[in-house]
Amino acid sequence: MANVEKYFKLVDQSQQQFIETLREVVAIPSVSGDASKRSEVIRMGEWLQARWEALGAVCKRVEPGKQNLEGTELDLPPIILGQYGNDPTKKTVLVYGHYDVQPALLSDGWETDPFTLVEKPDGRLVGRGSTDDKGPVLGWLLCAETHKQAGLELPVNLKFCFEGMEESGSEGLDQVVVDEADKWFRGTDVVCISDNYWLGTNKPCLTHGLRGVSYFHLQVEGPGADLHSGVFGGTVHEPMVDLVHLLSKLVDSKGHIQVPGIYDQVMPVTEEEEKTYEGLEFSHEALARDLKNDIIIHKEERDTLKHRWRFPTLSIHGVEGAFHSTGDKTVIPAKVRGKFSLRTVPNMEPARVSKLVTKYLNDEFAKLNSKNTMRVIETHGGRWWYSSPNHPNFMAGAAATEKVYGVKPDLTREGGSIPVTLTFEEALGVNVLLLPMGAADDGAHSINEKLDRRNFIQGIKLLGCYLYEVAQTDLTAV
Repeated sequence: MANVEKYFKLVDQSQQQFIETLREVVAIPSVSGDASKRSEVIRMGEWLQARWEALGAVCKRVEPGKQNLEGTELDLPPIILGQYGNDPTKKTVLVYGHYDVQPALLSDGWETDPFTLVEKPDGRLVGRGSTDDKGPVLGWLLCAETHKQAGLELPVNLKFCFEGMEESGSEGLDQVVVDEADKWFRGTDVVCISDNYWLGTNKPCLTHGLRGVSYFHLQVEGPGADLHSGVFGGTVHEPMVDLVHLLSKLVDSKGHIQVPGIYDQVMPVTEEEEKTYEGLEFSHEALARDLKNDIIIHKEERDTLKHRWRFPTLSIHGVEGAFHSTGDKTVIPAKVRGKFSLRTVPNMEPARVSKLVTKYLNDEFAKLNSKNTMRVIETHGGRWWYSSPNHPNFMAGAAATEKVYGVKPDLTREGGSIPVTLTFEEALGVNVLLLPMGAADDGAHSINEKLDRRNFIQGIKLLGCYLYEVAQTDLTAV
């Protein structure tokens, strides 16, 4: 692969230029969850479209509609579709990424301005969106630009789908994928997504499974207004007391979900699966360092991974309507809403999960004999995704990883969710590969988010090398 070596060499020579480009896009505060930043999200999408069109790509800007955010009706950010290359003799790879980011303020605890990319002496490129997901999205663009600069054709036709609402539920995306499946996306052979992370910090991986997520609000309502606890405490059924009792019944201190029947649909662990936990770059010591405290539940590392990847979990996130400011306030809230989510795995069905959770909470509430009213509201029911790591698309990813990093990648699953993965697989009828660029300690969504220089530069090589491997792989050998 002489072209690959030429590409690698030019990537190495362009490192500082690539970092400056990353600095340029990190400076655009494309926070999709902040109404005041919507124009910046749109600006980021337009930046991507203009850069790809300057390269020669054909782009289509899709307006997915409106949303109501913080009481304001806003245009949803555009979904940028594109195609670079249209050679009928070549395979076609569709890549997905997102150009929006999580909120970030210096006052949150950042060491530096979150929207100013700073390279630390140890090679960390610190800035909001550096790893999630502007670095990987840029990786595809820089790959194509580098090929053009070197006078090389890409070995495949490249299609892309970049959205600006991933951090806010990907509103409007699924419908666009379905609508364009037999139009813009027609002819796609495989899909590749780079929006997740290595299991550790040294060894790359390929990801072939994601958990789904079902999100619930548990609302308890009593009096018509908040009450004085000195006057009414002990004389009325308090909504907060009922809510705390119900939340305590959902999951125990060992992480075991208390909802009857919730584990019945979970796929059993096989002997073949047990072998996949051997030799992975993962340790409780490293995890405790990342957590900055040893609060790990399980004794065996494989059990920790199983509960992250292939068993359902339930987490309680917060309470709306309760007093939460500093200081003291002796109030009985009139209406409170607890929020929790359940991560689902093969072969759990969201409708069945919702039915079991609702029935259990209704039964538990009935035992209280409370005169308050209670409602269970499911706000989201995203499905899990699982793929065979033996598919030729994964083989191509593994071969590319070994060429770039000199090691065979770990085969992992993720505890989180990327719902569009399943949408692409079902709507297009093709295999989807998750090929991460960033490392486990990048701190996506957290303060001081970073992407290591090594991961950024080697990641750009990896994305390009993957395209070469797909080009010479028999994708029908399933």
